[in-house]
Amino acid sequence: MTHAVRFVAVVAVLTALAQCAPVQEPMSEQEPMSETDALRARAEAGDAEAQSDLGFMYEYGEGVPEDSEEAVRWYRRAANQGHADAQYSLGAMYGTGEGVPEDDAEATRLYRLAADQGHADAQWFLGLRYEMAPFPLDQADYVQAHMWYNLASRQPGMLSNLAVEGRDRVAGQMTSTQIAEAQRLAREWDAAHPREP
Repeated sequence: MTHAVRFVAVVAVLTALAQCAPVQEPMSEQEPMSETDALRARAEAGDAEAQSDLGFMYEYGEGVPEDSEEAVRWYRRAANQGHADAQYSLGAMYGTGEGVPEDDAEATRLYRLAADQGHADAQWFLGLRYEMAPFPLDQADYVQAHMWYNLASRQPGMLSNLAVEGRDRVAGQMTSTQIAEAQRLAREWDAAHPREP
């Protein structure tokens, strides 16, 4: 076989292959990544906000199948980076035993981490926990309950009015000395945790 014949044969084979093979579109014309895929990519890259958002999506089945264990996994990754919403949400899951074994001590620890960052809902839940005294508390601590309710009541949000009600409810069970102590603790907390303007 001469070189010319080989060349023609190779061109014929390549042409046949080219006609059978799908042509890939340039990247700019391909379908864009879905919002969920983009969020997952950011979460897997370590973005705590994306991890917390993905945890929420799995907890409530928003755009993904509802999966409590997967929600816990993403919340934990964000919580370990200090993300207050994730700490609060993971605390709630430990408090109810959703996706993890119920553990009131761990729920309280996580609520405290979020509350120390100024998370109003976590502050309200700590007030409630100190008022109602579930494990790990042996008895109600109205001073702590008043302090956390007081801090939560100062922030905008759905639980602000409930925090005022809780603060006033526990104040009815306290002496004036205990109320003064709770107010002092709230002032000290405020001084140690300045809020952004």
